[in-house]
Amino acid sequence: MSDETSCDALPRAAFPTTRWSVVLAAKQREQPESVQALETLCQNYWYPLYVFVRSSGWSPAAAEDLTQEFFARLLEKNYLQVAEPEKGRFRTFLRFALKRFLAKEWERIGAAKRGSGQKPIPFDVTLAEERFSTACASPLSPEQLYDRQWALSLLNDAVTRLALEYESAGKASLITALRPYLTAERGSIPYATIATALDLSESTARVTLHRLRKRFREVFRETVADTVSSADEAENEIREVLAVLSEG
Repeated sequence: MSDETSCDALPRAAFPTTRWSVVLAAKQREQPESVQALETLCQNYWYPLYVFVRSSGWSPAAAEDLTQEFFARLLEKNYLQVAEPEKGRFRTFLRFALKRFLAKEWERIGAAKRGSGQKPIPFDVTLAEERFSTACASPLSPEQLYDRQWALSLLNDAVTRLALEYESAGKASLITALRPYLTAERGSIPYATIATALDLSESTARVTLHRLRKRFREVFRETVADTVSSADEAENEIREVLAVLSEG
């Protein structure tokens, strides 16, 4: 992330209802909005879990089965009572729950019962393996790899949300041209090149990119906040995610 990225806390009075807080509020009872919120979170952030399983020594096929079975059990609300002290953050909740699943649950699940024959969270294992080979180039522990890929998933999610926002506003060409510079260091941004590409003056290009980067920081904070349940957790999570990204 660039040095412009702020980890300012979200105002407590204005802290939004997030997907994870919806899940936690309904953990004792079945509610459609809670199920949908949990499914969306799982869909967005399955890859860090797959990386954790793979880097723990499992083969690609076994890692796929394990990750899918974990999600199947999670979506049935079987694991929402796990890792009680860590429930404020979806990231830490998932890591603790997955470790517990790998250690205690897998051997007790018959192959015929795994996922009840269904794969609740579709994902591309071939693409995951390509990403995994790159992620494992550094000698990191499964926990460190998980946190790294979680941070990158949040970053990619924020970029996608911002792109959809601009495309909906009829500014697809603008976000396409400026997307490579969302997290670039200010000193490395070729404003003259950008101005030429967008047919703008250099000063206008600077202002346009500055506004886009500011909006991106806001969307990024919103994306991180969507995985926690309180303003305090959001502040801490943003700082930790930025710290992990800065190490890359």
